[in-house]
Amino acid sequence: MFPSFVRPTPMTDRLYEYVLSIGLREPEAFGKLREETGKLAEGEWQIAPEQGPFLALLVQLMGAKKCLEIGTFTGYSAMWVASVLPPDGKLVCCELSGAYAAIAQKHLTVADLIDKVEFRIAPASQSLADLLSTGHAGTFDYAFIDADKGAYNLYYERCLELVRPGGLIAIDNTLWDGKPADASVTDLDTLAIRALNEKLHGDSRVSLSFLPLADGLTLALKR
Repeated sequence: MFPSFVRPTPMTDRLYEYVLSIGLREPEAFGKLREETGKLAEGEWQIAPEQGPFLALLVQLMGAKKCLEIGTFTGYSAMWVASVLPPDGKLVCCELSGAYAAIAQKHLTVADLIDKVEFRIAPASQSLADLLSTGHAGTFDYAFIDADKGAYNLYYERCLELVRPGGLIAIDNTLWDGKPADASVTDLDTLAIRALNEKLHGDSRVSLSFLPLADGLTLALKR
């Protein structure tokens, strides 16, 4: 359907190392968090290094003050977003694991960013319901979804309620290692992401951009 010349440049290992060496301005504290996380058994859950400054730039361009994150893990994306918030800005982090949140809090404190971040340690569905029931609907400028894939549709719908018109929802892992494009792959996580991708394509409530960045990053701007 699409000619080959419109495809992205193939990302070889050498080219990826070049991208990071020339494009990533990573503060030392951020690098230490990334390195510590990489030693965990679940280290692959961390966003790619190049995603951090990209998300931060989006937040800066929006002039966002109130941000939301669903699935903070050890806090690499949170550090980048918090680093560009104004002094009165706030990032609400919904994280299920107290152990992962503790790692994030430790590094956010070292980076002098902890005062901009509020942690809610509970199932994300509960945290989002609590935010909606306490008057936060339509008040967030930005939301980032990077949690359990089976609940992505729920998180997307709750974020649509929580962000303001003109607010941005960023959804990670929408390429999911290429599995949504393979109809023979039918595990529950892949089915959930495939269904959400198809839903987003036809969702008139948002303006859409699907980026083949890292493991796939979808941007949905609430109309």
